[in-house]
Amino acid sequence: MSDKPEFIPRPLVRTNQWVIVLSVLATWITGVYWILVIPLLAGSLGVLFDFNPIMRLARLFLRKSASAYIPEDKAEQRFNQILAASFLLIALAAYSFQWTAIAYTFTAMVALAAIVAIMGFCVGCFVRYQWIRYRNKAGF
Repeated sequence: MSDKPEFIPRPLVRTNQWVIVLSVLATWITGVYWILVIPLLAGSLGVLFDFNPIMRLARLFLRKSASAYIPEDKAEQRFNQILAASFLLIALAAYSFQWTAIAYTFTAMVALAAIVAIMGFCVGCFVRYQWIRYRNKAGF
């Protein structure tokens, strides 16, 4: 059994979401699409190695113990991070090939999902729930 908690304190999740939103906005405003590497790299490290540098840095600013905050399910956040990193990777590739419409579409989707999550509704969690329901119904 792992001694790592199976939840992530909400302020750390929110910080990560804000970094995604601000990175997308900075990319749109400046045209410097390499800014997207920041949330892409952080998210990818989080998924692959359970080390998200953005959340690790934000943890230093928590005033209470991690268990004192509203918990966010680690499995759901991992699923959300896979979606966000995938969309950011597609957007980054699209910018690189100057496929502007695709780049804007994928950055808009990931930014919109992050904004909606900040406001309280997790699109990725809903998608994951529906996927699990479908998988259970289909007998996978």
